[in-house]
Amino acid sequence: MAFGWIDEQAELRRRAGLVRTLRPRPADSPLLDLASNDYLGLAHHPEVAEGAAEAARRWGGGSTGSRLVTGTTELHTELERELAGFCGFEAALVFSSGYAANLAAVTTLGPHGSLIVSDALNHASLIDGCRLARGTTQVVGHADPDAVRKALGTREGPAVVVSDTVFSVDGDAAPLAALAEACRERGAGLLVDDAHGLGVIGDGGRGAPYAARLAGADDVVVTVTLSKSLGSQGGAVLGPARVIDHLVNAARTFIFDTGLAPAAAGAALAALRLLRREPARASRAREVAAELHARLTAAGLSAVRPDAAVVSVRAPSPEGAVRWAADCRSAGLAVGCFRPPSVPDGVSRLRLTARADLSGAEIERAVRVIGETRP
Repeated sequence: MAFGWIDEQAELRRRAGLVRTLRPRPADSPLLDLASNDYLGLAHHPEVAEGAAEAARRWGGGSTGSRLVTGTTELHTELERELAGFCGFEAALVFSSGYAANLAAVTTLGPHGSLIVSDALNHASLIDGCRLARGTTQVVGHADPDAVRKALGTREGPAVVVSDTVFSVDGDAAPLAALAEACRERGAGLLVDDAHGLGVIGDGGRGAPYAARLAGADDVVVTVTLSKSLGSQGGAVLGPARVIDHLVNAARTFIFDTGLAPAAAGAALAALRLLRREPARASRAREVAAELHARLTAAGLSAVRPDAAVVSVRAPSPEGAVRWAADCRSAGLAVGCFRPPSVPDGVSRLRLTARADLSGAEIERAVRVIGETRP
């Protein structure tokens, strides 16, 4: 029977407690949301929604083609200019998703004959970029500059080091300054994904590379997503203009993909301008994360100290994590549930998002529900 092996895979997932299901949410969900990546609480902000609506009214529902044909509007270039300026880089290029941006950056900067050094706990999009790139990938220990240095010393020629700035599972930060130092010793480039840093880390949320004084460096390239702190959709690559020009001419997920919808570009631009005007949102997100961590650990739970806005709480098993998340939902709290293969170390977790717009009462309620429903 065609695709008969799918049934076998489904049974294996069921036995391992790894079945995933879609759960459509209503527009007016009553749940307290600690599951999304809406770090700054901007996804439903009136200015962001109006930015999307105005862009759709003016430019239409879709971009109508690839960026190199009809998919680049004046709005796209305006967003790229302001995003690059905000984060401190020379140029930016917007993609239809952060995933597409990562695939583009890794594959174009890791060509045949090059070495790609990748952190063991990188996001799946970076890992897939390494798999698709024609360079040779060497995976090194998590957040270990000495391991990076050793890997770079194994061969001559072009090389790029690839890492998240803030890792999406535990919310810990990469040692960016030390990684940059290791790269510069060997003449390698540094490519980092700041999906979970933009809007949260750095002066006014300008990102982890900005905080590490790497913004604008000619050997540093950064990818970001527009779908987390900026509450919209899409992704971007930031870096030297010559690198961005190279992506325009060589990145398959740019050349052959339909451009980002104008509504998403309009929403992201509105959110970016709002963040410029209200920079305290970034520090508030970090404060909420620190308070969540302090209260959870005081309650006897095993939570990882956050470096940004992600708070990770260890669960006893995949099945226990699923049950715990479901019990939280029944009590009115939405939390993330991370299980293998989303967690490379095999340890299942609840993943909480610290949002800048959470009140003290909501933080207290979330901690109480998580504590009362623990397996």
